[in-house]
Amino acid sequence: MASINKHTKVPFNGTAEQAERLDKALEGFKKMPGGLMPALQKAQEIYGYLPIEVQTKVAEALNLSLEEVFGVSTFYSQFTLNPSGKYKIGVCLGTACYVKGAGDLVDKVKEVLKIEAGECTADGKFSLVETRCIGCCGLAPVITVNEDVYGKLTSNQIPGIIKKY
Repeated sequence: MASINKHTKVPFNGTAEQAERLDKALEGFKKMPGGLMPALQKAQEIYGYLPIEVQTKVAEALNLSLEEVFGVSTFYSQFTLNPSGKYKIGVCLGTACYVKGAGDLVDKVKEVLKIEAGECTADGKFSLVETRCIGCCGLAPVITVNEDVYGKLTSNQIPGIIKKY
């Protein structure tokens, strides 16, 4: 079942093997008091994120409302509703970075990749997240691409950094 979440350009394409693994795991959580959290953790482990299709499957298996499952999925920061790209670009918006122009960096990444913060490119290669302080204030403004850190940036450097990946 392929559908598109309004916050991602990547269609959900869960496999039969993933569905089977989730079904099997959910059996163990059906009678467990407080089973929703571990069920969502397992679902995210299997799929990498919690699209609405997976949340619906969890809700039905645990006899819960989709609203309850969605509420837990969006409340806890350990869960993500959108896939991450192979290269996760994080733009620090901590005070030092923000004051030194991190907003311009975010805008440039959005322009180059044609995505919004929290989204993933259609090819699954890049995703963009706005982060809080990453502890590199002396290098402000800073972006990360996976584990690589780039500091003292201007927006005109963004296309070259993205091109490396």
